[in-house]
Amino acid sequence: MAPPPPSMAPRMTALILRVLTFAFLVASLAILTTNTSTLEIGDEVFKIRFKDVYSYRYMLAAIVFGIAYTVLQVAFTLNHIVKRNAQTSSDGNPVFDFYGDKVVSYILATGAAAAIGATKDMKPLLTALGVNSFLNKGYASASLLLLGFVCTAMLSVLSSYALPKKV
Repeated sequence: MAPPPPSMAPRMTALILRVLTFAFLVASLAILTTNTSTLEIGDEVFKIRFKDVYSYRYMLAAIVFGIAYTVLQVAFTLNHIVKRNAQTSSDGNPVFDFYGDKVVSYILATGAAAAIGATKDMKPLLTALGVNSFLNKGYASASLLLLGFVCTAMLSVLSSYALPKKV
């Protein structure tokens, strides 16, 4: 099988990075939304959920926004690859790709940072109460979100290279 034409390589790279971003974000979403723990203090039983922590709510919003943007961009990229038409996808609107990738990467980074910071702040209290699994899932979800940010940041760099050539 012959390698793809040179003009397809950047689009294929972007597609692979977007699929990786999507996978990281979906995995992060699954871990975050199933993050619950039971805390027993004396006779009282409390159920801790991810939505009880404001930073985790922000992380959820960042993940959902990132997934929506990534799905949109994957659809544009696949459309362009299938049609091989210079008027679609990243060739059609490089400014949208440039600013979209920048904004989404910052949103993903701040979502991950907020969750990591909140988890670190809660660690002394919740570890003393024996709720380590809640914290570990928070770290796992935030770490996957951070990996999604890294992929989106790489896409941001790629879109910044493509911008002067197209505008």
